Formats: sequence, C-alpha cells, structure tokens
Amino acid sequence: MNKLFLVPTPIGNLQDITLRAIDVLKKTDIILAEDTRKTIILLKHYNIHKKLEAHHKFNEHKTVKQISKRIKQGETFALVTDAGTPSISDPGFLLVRECISKGIPVETLPGPSAFIPALVNSGLPSDRFCFEGFLPQKKGRSKKIKALADEERTIVLYESPFRLLKTLGQFIEGFGSARNASVSRELTKIHEETVRGTLSEIYDYYTNKTIKGEIVIVIEGKK
Repeated sequence: MNKLFLVPTPIGNLQDITLRAIDVLKKTDIILAEDTRKTIILLKHYNIHKKLEAHHKFNEHKTVKQISKRIKQGETFALVTDAGTPSISDPGFLLVRECISKGIPVETLPGPSAFIPALVNSGLPSDRFCFEGFLPQKKGRSKKIKALADEERTIVLYESPFRLLKTLGQFIEGFGSARNASVSRELTKIHEETVRGTLSEIYDYYTNKTIKGEIVIVIEGKK
C-alpha cells in the first residue's frame, strides 16, 4: 500500500539507525530530506541509492499537497530530517496532517531523538516531563520562561550553542540560580558531554568556553 513513512535518522553516530529504517529507505520510491547534502552522507554509508527531494521549513507549506497527490497516484515516500525523528522540532507535522486528511496511511518508525538520552542521562526525574523544543527567539520568550518557572515536571528543551549562555542566564533569573539542571551536547559523537549541577554552576562552567554542537537542556521541575 502506498503510504508516507517517517524515518528517524542518527543524531550523530551513523550506527544509531535501525535495520527496519534501512530497509524502508531502500524500498521507498522517494526520500524527502530536510537537507539533501546531509542525508546523502547517511545513504552512501548504507549503500542506499534513491531519489532525494528537499522538504524543509521553507518549502513545506507549498509542497505538502503535491506530495500527498503523488502518494495517492502510487508513489511511496519516506521523510527524514537532518537528525532524529521527523516532526520533533523538525519538519513533518504539516505533511502528516495533510496525508491523514486525505486518507493516506502514515507509518512512523521508532528511533533516535536527542531529548530522550539527554533526559535519562540528566539524573533528574524522567517519569513525568514536558518537552518544549526550542523556545521562541524573540516574541513570547519571556512569557514562556515565566510560565515554565511553575512547571513541576522535568523540563526538556533544545537550544543553539550560540544562545546557550543567554538562555541559562534567563533561566537563572526566572527559576533561581539553585535549580538543578543538566546540559547535554554532541550526543552520540566523539566529544559527547553532559554537565550537571545548578543553573548557576552550569552557567559558570560554560562561561569563556567555546560551545559547539546541538544542545539539550534539562531542568528540574519546581518543588
């Protein structure tokens, strides 16, 4: 049956992909990629030769209807992003919604997502948590941080390395310097690092350091 597959891809280490994901990518007609230049590296590693088409936040609003039409006409698509599971702080939601509205089967494979290992590795409670993705960069940012200050569950967020210190500073101001947290970066890669402590201690650790890699911030909920 023609359908849309959502296929998680490694967040760093290329070995972190399931056998089923490789099989789907080999059998699908078209692979939709957030960045074809990055996806081709993964495909070459696993000797996968399929047609690639770009599908990212800058064109997804315009392409979802055409893609769903092509699936209806007989093509099978697999959607991948640069790293992790599609639709989790990445493109995917709009296409899934469109396919569901058109009665097209959607199948999402289990696989890598950066916030799960970061949450578990933080040492903070993981039985109940809220995932916030990226905070608004400008409008609504202060309001969101203020709202999260009273959240009792463990809070998980993504952040750019270029904004990490600014964000930690805002959390110190909004949550208090003594709130426990952890920052994970470069997960599954050679220079993987998780720094645990209070917000103030983590802020001091990263002051005057060159910060690289994708960042996951995990913050203790309000007691």
